[in-house]
Amino acid sequence: MQVKNIVYLILLAGLAGCATLPSSGPTGGQIAKTAAAPKDGSAPIQIVLVRTIADVPGTDVVATAVLPELAPPPTDMIGPGDVLDINIYEAGVTLFSGVGGGGVSQITANPGVQVQKLPPTRVDDLGDITIPYAGTLHVAGITTGEVEAMIRNALARMSQNPQVIVTLSEAITNSIIVGGEVARPGRLVLQTNREKLSDVIALAGGYRREAKDLLLRIVRGEQSADVRINDLVENPKLDIRAYPGDRLMLIDDPRTFSILGASGRVEQVPFRRSSVSLAEAIATAGGVNPGVGNPAAIFVFRYVRDEQGKEVPMVYHINMMRTGSFFLAQRFAMRDKDVLYFGNAAANQPSKLIQLISQLFSPILTVTAAVQAVK
Repeated sequence: MQVKNIVYLILLAGLAGCATLPSSGPTGGQIAKTAAAPKDGSAPIQIVLVRTIADVPGTDVVATAVLPELAPPPTDMIGPGDVLDINIYEAGVTLFSGVGGGGVSQITANPGVQVQKLPPTRVDDLGDITIPYAGTLHVAGITTGEVEAMIRNALARMSQNPQVIVTLSEAITNSIIVGGEVARPGRLVLQTNREKLSDVIALAGGYRREAKDLLLRIVRGEQSADVRINDLVENPKLDIRAYPGDRLMLIDDPRTFSILGASGRVEQVPFRRSSVSLAEAIATAGGVNPGVGNPAAIFVFRYVRDEQGKEVPMVYHINMMRTGSFFLAQRFAMRDKDVLYFGNAAANQPSKLIQLISQLFSPILTVTAAVQAVK
C-alpha cells in the first residue's frame, strides 16, 4: 500500500511540473504570443504567414545599396603624387638645350629644332609643379593637354613658338587600391576609367577563394557598399565602373544559417552554393523531428530594413502541412545569418510526461515485483 501511495505522489508531482518538462524550444503558439507582446516591453515583432507567392520575400543580393555609378573622368587627369615627363621643343633662339644631360643652359641660337627633356617632375601636395622660366604652376585637377598649354603660354614671351609634350610617368590620381583575397593586391592604374568591378578583380589576378564565400567591399570617399561576388556575376547591374581613388577589398566571408528547435539536427550550416532555398535548408536540417516537432510551425527569423533603412526583426511562418507550402519553400531564398526554427509540438508534452513517469516508475515496479516474488 505504501508503494502505491508513493506512486501516486510521484504522478501528482509530474503533472504539476508538466509545464517545466525539457523542451527543444517554444511552440508555434508561444512564438506568436511572445512576438505580439514581448515581455521586455519592446515593440511587437511582425510575423508574416507565408501562404502565397506574394508573401515570399525578395532575394537580398547586397547587404547595402551599391554606390551610384559615376561618369568616368579623363584618364590623363593630374593630381598630387603624379609624376610628369615634360619635353620642350624650341626652334631658333632657345631657352633650353640638350647639352648637359638634361640640365638647363643659357639662351642660345640654334638653326634647328632643339628638344629638352626635363627631369621627372612630381606634383606636390598642393598640386603644384615648378618649371624653369615658367615658375610655379598649379596643375591638380586638369589634364596633361591643359598643362601643355599652360607651360607653352608661360614660355611664349621668352622663346620662339615653344612646343610642349607632357605625359604621365607615374599615375597616382587615376588608380585604385585592391586588397584582400586577390592574387596580386596593390595599386592598380585604370587605363580607360571604364573598367568594371569584375574587370578590376581580373586585372588583379582573380580571386583566391570560392566565389560563393567572397564579399567585395567598395569604399569611395566616406561611402561604402558590399556585394557578393556571385551576385556580381549573376546581376550585371551590380557590376558598376570602378572610379579613381576607390579602395576595393575582397573578403572571405562565408554565408551561414542556423538550425534550431525540433529538427533532425541543431547547428550552423554554411551555404554550399550561391543561393539556398528554404526547402533545401529544411532538407539539410533533416526535416522535422517526428517525435517532438510540428511541421505546421516552421519559422525563419531575420533582420530586414524598413522604409527608413533601419534594421528591424521579422519572422516568417510557413505551414508545411499545406501542399502549396512545399512549392513556396522552393521560392523562399535563405539569407546570411538567418535562423531556421522548427517549432515544438504542443502534443508532445504528455508523451514526455509518460516517458518521465516510466523512467521514474521502472525501478519502483522492479523492486515491487521482486518483493512480490519473495512473498
